[in-house]
Amino acid sequence: MKRVAKPVFFIVLAVILAFTGIVFFGVHTQYGDFTNTIIRGVSDIRWGIDIRGGVDVTFTSPADYDATNEEVDAAKSIVETRLVANNITDYEVYVDYNSDKIIVRFPWQAEDDSFDPEAAVKELGATALLTFREGSEKSLSDGQTYEDLPLIISGSDVEKASAVYQLKSGNSKEYEYMVSLKLKDSGKDKFAEATKKLASSKGYISTYMDDKCISTASVKEEIGGGEATISGNFTADEAKALADQINGGALPFKLETSSFSTISPTLGTGARDAMAIAGVIAFALIMIFMIALYRLPGVVAVIGLIGQVAGTFCAITGFFPFSNSFTLTIPGIAGIILAVGMGVDANVITGERIKEEINSGKTIDTAIATGYKRAFSAVFDGNITMIIVAIILMGAFGTPDSLASTILKPVFFMFGASTEGTIYSFGYTLMVGVILNFLFGIFATRLMTMSLSRFKIFRNPALYGGKSAKKRAAEKAAATEGGASK
Repeated sequence: MKRVAKPVFFIVLAVILAFTGIVFFGVHTQYGDFTNTIIRGVSDIRWGIDIRGGVDVTFTSPADYDATNEEVDAAKSIVETRLVANNITDYEVYVDYNSDKIIVRFPWQAEDDSFDPEAAVKELGATALLTFREGSEKSLSDGQTYEDLPLIISGSDVEKASAVYQLKSGNSKEYEYMVSLKLKDSGKDKFAEATKKLASSKGYISTYMDDKCISTASVKEEIGGGEATISGNFTADEAKALADQINGGALPFKLETSSFSTISPTLGTGARDAMAIAGVIAFALIMIFMIALYRLPGVVAVIGLIGQVAGTFCAITGFFPFSNSFTLTIPGIAGIILAVGMGVDANVITGERIKEEINSGKTIDTAIATGYKRAFSAVFDGNITMIIVAIILMGAFGTPDSLASTILKPVFFMFGASTEGTIYSFGYTLMVGVILNFLFGIFATRLMTMSLSRFKIFRNPALYGGKSAKKRAAEKAAATEGGASK
């Protein structure tokens, strides 16, 4: 049996403690008001919308419309453009080509009291088809719709739209917010020709966003130069929103909302803090239990569990700024807690096996080696089972482009993409925690325990929860005497 050197315990302990400190606090440098992140810490965790608050919505195409992959990609791009236009950059957008789904998740900032999630979803899903048409709604006969008005140009003919504050047309004193349009070459001639014709007949141009008339203006002269304006008693925000919609472009097909949920930032943060407090209390109780029941192996087990938790948070933050971080949700926190429970179970099994070996008369070194060997198969089977379950959860509830979903696509393709990203988070943290349990709960703790056993002060069987040689001999003698008296 190969023996482990005495310094190994201190080396492994130092590595785990240093790693834990870096993972939890990170490494940052400060230059005035600018903070440069060298290594991410717990404060850099990207929280899911069920914690920080946000919106989770799934858009689909109409039941009678079969969108192509190119149209779904175009719709996704437009939705992303609209999110950025609303200063929402920390978003997640996924597509499922099989069922024409677009899954959108974005945060709800706690300080934004004016945020209306329903209005935001409605704006994201609006087709936003801009059209300029000859005439006005008053010129429509019964049974006619705006589509019966002759089309002049559409949003595809607009190169750029911007909100402006300028003088009203025909009024040299009053200003108003309006939207200024710069037309593409494809729209310049068509718009100039139409305005020339309408000016001669004192006609009107109506501007529609989808089926809503947002402006109707009389045409007094030909409008050339490739520029046009839309006025309609807009506020500054309304003018900007309209310009953003025009710049974003029209969706290739109508988006229908198949699922929609929101959560308040206050509620999510409260749940996170409650789970964090419960986790700290539970970990403290586990420390007391492990040390009281298994003595020295219990102390080593606690060190291993600390390393396991630190490794899990490392996988969540991405550690380095250039690596991808993982979004942590409330179920993800539950996955961490369950993985810690698996780690405790592994150490309990190992501690019991070592205790059994010592009580059977084995030496300390033999008891440790045999105890870990006997415990490995049970721990391995349990951990492998949990890893398989975690991968299945990640495949079933992950986004369509995730690795687990791609691998398990032949199994889950008939169900379409899941909108339950929180369950994916649970599977991810569970899998990472269980894998780290192999590293810290089996190999690291084994090295530390065998290293400590080299010190004379730590060779007392009582430190491993076992009985001393004298006590075992006394119990054996008492049992022999009792059997003889019978």
